[in-house]
Amino acid sequence: MDRTELADFLRRGRARLNPSDVGLTAGPRRRTPGLRREEVAQLVGMSVDYYTRLEQSRGPHPSRQMLTALARGLRLTDDERDHLFHLAGEEPPRRESPSTHVRPGLLLVLDRLHDTPAMVVTDCGELLAQNAMSRALSGDTSARPPRERNMLRRFFLDEDGGALFPPEDRPDHARAHVANLRAVAAARPDDPEPAALVAELRASSEEFAALWNEHEVAVRRFTTKRFQHPLVGLLELDCEILLGSDHRHHLVIHTARPGTESYERLRLLKVVGLQDMSPQGTAR
Repeated sequence: MDRTELADFLRRGRARLNPSDVGLTAGPRRRTPGLRREEVAQLVGMSVDYYTRLEQSRGPHPSRQMLTALARGLRLTDDERDHLFHLAGEEPPRRESPSTHVRPGLLLVLDRLHDTPAMVVTDCGELLAQNAMSRALSGDTSARPPRERNMLRRFFLDEDGGALFPPEDRPDHARAHVANLRAVAAARPDDPEPAALVAELRASSEEFAALWNEHEVAVRRFTTKRFQHPLVGLLELDCEILLGSDHRHHLVIHTARPGTESYERLRLLKVVGLQDMSPQGTAR
């Protein structure tokens, strides 16, 4: 691990970003360009002290998960992400495998959606990035352990995984999750990721196993969903799913139709829901 070069790379990456580039408010006048250390720590999900030590060439060896989070927070390209891993003495993720690295352009779109919940997920349900409104709607998934960031795993294996939806809507959500995963697994027969997720869910969830045996296939694109939010009540939102260039990263956007009660409640959520909330079950 080259601590000196890593520290310099992190400092330069932080200096080239403005708060508006990552969906943050600039606030008071700044003496130096770029993000503050506490802002990078917030984006990455680490303590300010930990990040400061990395920039001062005295930090511990960051884990691969932390390096991935740093690359995402600093909006690094694939090449820059690989360089970050090399500086930390780690082998970069293979390019041919499904990547958890979100391209800067997709993150830029996510950051610009200030008034609507939006997130980036993989086709297997791994949540990679959320904007502030998404965290207000369904909880901050980045604060959870890596295994709990998969929305299918949480939906079928966590007791509270579907708590965000009205109980009568759960069967439709469960069926849609399974049908979509079957389509993903069929499209990637040589990829161990969807196969391992299917095996785990079939072994651990009777609900999933029963639905899997029905052999329904349906790629998720557009739908309307209802969310039972603890602060603002019932929200009926249109869910639009946009595909990334490799079709494995999806930008999921939830909007309310103007003039409806849900539209007013979503506006209220922007005001009252951006406070610090305990993590809730995140759902796609």
